[in-house]
Amino acid sequence: MVNKPENHRQDLDLTSFSASAGAPVEWRISDAPVPYPDAVAAMEARVAAIAAGEASELVWLLEHPPLYTSGTSGKASDLLDSRFPTFATGRGGQLTYHGPGQRVAYVMLDLKRRRPDVRAYVASLEELILRTLAAFNIRGERREDRVGVWVRRPDKGPDHEDKIAAIGVRLKRWVSFHGIAINVEPELSHFAGIVPCGVADPRYGVTSLVDLGHPVTMADVDIALRQAFEELFGPTKALLPEAVT
Repeated sequence: MVNKPENHRQDLDLTSFSASAGAPVEWRISDAPVPYPDAVAAMEARVAAIAAGEASELVWLLEHPPLYTSGTSGKASDLLDSRFPTFATGRGGQLTYHGPGQRVAYVMLDLKRRRPDVRAYVASLEELILRTLAAFNIRGERREDRVGVWVRRPDKGPDHEDKIAAIGVRLKRWVSFHGIAINVEPELSHFAGIVPCGVADPRYGVTSLVDLGHPVTMADVDIALRQAFEELFGPTKALLPEAVT
């Protein structure tokens, strides 16, 4: 039996990320897949505006066309099959897959105003995922030696675990961007083109809500995600799906 590392991040105070004042966080959902370069350009512009006090904080929910992204710790050797375009990105982490059926949430918050603590912020995003999964009776877990959120898979064998959500963040002038990706019903075979987040151990795979036997829709996940976000970060204000600027 493998000894599981202690989840020290659970000891962090996650309640202090709610803003004491200010406008509600804008909550926007894009219906059509968003090309990755367009999303990054929009995030860069919005983060600059938030830092300058010219725009409200924003959570942007979207899906991407099939693609791979490589974070600041990405290794060329982890790209096993370049079946899709690969984009270098300034977020933390290594290689991951994005595509239809995966809910990406780009979170743009002013941490200088809320709480300038990167470690606690990442833990709060983990908690956001855990609470979202719990709404569907899925127990996600943190791992100190592996990023993201994991679920145990005793049906696959002893000590087997699958990753169900990824986290990668970047800060500019204490404004966060990039964020999280939850596997709702993506094509899981596309993860075979990479070593996901640098984890090559055969005991650790990738799963989704539907793969685990939960036939939920993206809209179901969005509702649970928004409720969990408001519990952790404060009120939101829904916006019409449109360009993020």
